[in-house]
Amino acid sequence: MRSSRLISGVSVVLLLALCGGTPAFAGGHKAASASKSHKRSFLRRGAWKHHGQQKIDADRARDIQTALIREKYLDGEPSGVWDQRTKDAMTRYQEDHGWQTKSLPDARALIQLGLGPKHENLINPASLSPNPNEPVPASAFSGRPLK
Repeated sequence: MRSSRLISGVSVVLLLALCGGTPAFAGGHKAASASKSHKRSFLRRGAWKHHGQQKIDADRARDIQTALIREKYLDGEPSGVWDQRTKDAMTRYQEDHGWQTKSLPDARALIQLGLGPKHENLINPASLSPNPNEPVPASAFSGRPLK
C-alpha cells in the first residue's frame, strides 16, 4: 500500500516536471497568448501619432512665411523651410491673438493670415455666407455663372 502511494506520488511529480510544472487547467497557455497580445498592443501604442500631416511642405511654409513677413512677425525672405525662426514667429503671432501656442500652425492663425481654405470651386457659394441675405463676393465664383 505504501509503495503504491510512493509510486503514484513520484509519477505525479515526474508528470508535472515533464509538463512544465503547471496543470493544464491553470491557464498557462492563456498567459502566453496574453503576453503576445500585450506585446502587439505595446508596439501599436504610438501608431496614432503618425496619422495626418507629419510636416509642412515647402510651398505651404513659404506661404506662411510670406504672410508672417507681411504682418511684421518675421524678417527677411521666405525660405520655404519650416525652421525654428518660423516656428517662433508663428508662436508670437498666435500668442498675440490669444490663441494656443502648442500646436503650430493653428487653423485660426492660418485663416487670419489669409491662408485658410480655398472656396473657388464651390457649387453653392451662397452656403459660405452666415447670413443668406448677404451678397456673396464675386471672388467666390469659379468663373462662368451657373445657369
